[in-house]
Amino acid sequence: MRRLEEHAMGKVTSRRAVLTAAAGAAGSALAAGCGGGGDENGGATEETEPAPSEPPGDSPPAEDPPGGRALAGTSEIPVGGGKVFEGEKIVVTQPEEGTFKAFSAVCTHQGCTVASVEGGTINCACHGSRFRVADASVANGPARRPLPQRQITVESGSIRLP
Repeated sequence: MRRLEEHAMGKVTSRRAVLTAAAGAAGSALAAGCGGGGDENGGATEETEPAPSEPPGDSPPAEDPPGGRALAGTSEIPVGGGKVFEGEKIVVTQPEEGTFKAFSAVCTHQGCTVASVEGGTINCACHGSRFRVADASVANGPARRPLPQRQITVESGSIRLP
């Protein structure tokens, strides 16, 4: 049974209510004592604009040129093979000379990033799925769906993301 304490006013209050009220009063006193003070604005401060992060006259970084950000040179992608770009989650292949394709590097089986492109297939090391370099169709499961195609542009020996 709860122990009850009586106030001088004759009301009955639970110990929890008394302790909660005391803790609240102590917290308020502590907050008031920690407030700023002493300046001519009664503790308020004037807002100022933050200092610029760049010195005046410097221009912001240049944007990527039309055609998107360079991903690789065409000479970096072997004929009949490809290259995995882990950071971009893209795999670029060159199934035949001069033909470049791009696919998601995320395996459709369980979401691992594919590890390599060898022997005419894009290979996932997690569970052994293999996808054909020409169209990313499944060459060997357990994946059942092809890798989704991704957009790239190829111009002047450069492979670019849009």
